[in-house]
Amino acid sequence: MLVFKFGGASVKDAAGIINLGKVVENYTDDQLLIVVSAMGKTTNALEKLTKAYFNQTEDVHDIYEEIKQYHYHILSEVFDSNAAIFDEVANTFVEIDWMLEDEPQDDYDFIYDQIVSVGELVSTRIVNAYLNKIGLKSQWLDVRGYIHTDNTYREGVVQWAKTKESIMKGIPALLEKSIVITQGFLGGTSENFTTTLGREGSDYTASILASCLGAESVTTWKDVPGILNADPKLFKDTIKFDELPYSEAIEMTYYGASVIHPKTIKPLQNAKIPLLVKPFNDPTAPGTVIKENGHDHYAKPIIILKQNQVLLSLSAKDYAFISETHLSEIFNLFAQSHVKINMMQTSALSFTACFDEDEERFKKLLQAVSENFKAKYNNNLSLLTTRHYTPESLKKLTEGKVTLLEQISRNTAQMVIR
Repeated sequence: MLVFKFGGASVKDAAGIINLGKVVENYTDDQLLIVVSAMGKTTNALEKLTKAYFNQTEDVHDIYEEIKQYHYHILSEVFDSNAAIFDEVANTFVEIDWMLEDEPQDDYDFIYDQIVSVGELVSTRIVNAYLNKIGLKSQWLDVRGYIHTDNTYREGVVQWAKTKESIMKGIPALLEKSIVITQGFLGGTSENFTTTLGREGSDYTASILASCLGAESVTTWKDVPGILNADPKLFKDTIKFDELPYSEAIEMTYYGASVIHPKTIKPLQNAKIPLLVKPFNDPTAPGTVIKENGHDHYAKPIIILKQNQVLLSLSAKDYAFISETHLSEIFNLFAQSHVKINMMQTSALSFTACFDEDEERFKKLLQAVSENFKAKYNNNLSLLTTRHYTPESLKKLTEGKVTLLEQISRNTAQMVIR
């Protein structure tokens, strides 16, 4: 049994959906579970809609209409105008219609998950309808009834025992009869509310399903030839890895490599299931294999650049040393605000942390820490991480940049730069 994951870039338009069908046609002899992300930049657009709705700005309905028209345009290129999928998509968007009728009453993170999740629900409806149209028997599955999480909205914590029981009870029998199409990124609570698993979480969904089902492998289809040593949009002369060990992939995702969600690898490593990263537009190409004993020879440093970073420095209001008691309080406030630290450093009088800029969560954190600490911060920064660096590579990467914070260990160098 194989698990495939197709990201937003793979299904961003009619040509992408048609190409997905061609990829799947090569695997009709296998039991196949397919995880699909929202189409193109739909998640970004739905995030914009969520902010507009939460703040009650005038452009709410314009943003929403643009999202719907984007999907209906794709439908019109792939299906006849009387196809049932038009009604299925319209009925799925009704979940947002109901929310927009009333003023926001709930916490921002809760509202976010109820709105943004619709992207995956719509994309999987469309992909499922297309596979059936071309004669590939396919069944749509609502993953929210199988991946169970707690009530941590925007960062749902998987309840593994309950999740595995649901998956094993319902999905194997479906796979015997047809291809199964389901959503990435989503989970469900015991109260039947929708949660999301963290931004770009569709890889993690595929990993959860594969580990519970004992899949032969997981393949994530990308718009790159495999895992590269750097983002080709930002750096020249990138190289592709043929193999990587689980350990290196975990390091890369921890430091922010966007090709795989950070939580993806561990469930696969535990179950010894290989992860293949393959090019969507060249399905016969080998791509990159991540497995237990993948070779770890690095011809070039691995470069990871995270943008839109905040650097926050905290000091005690009475000029006291930063003690373990202070650190305990600070970490607790970060956890309560759901802000993940990408890099940190302590000195006698201050604690400094670098993290992704998220307007709502940063506002919450800043308010919380300001009660007992003096806070200073810079934003619009970048975090540069280099694995297996050389002195020459560090010099070249930081040339012409202002370095605000630096940490260098044997294998990894990190720098917050402007």
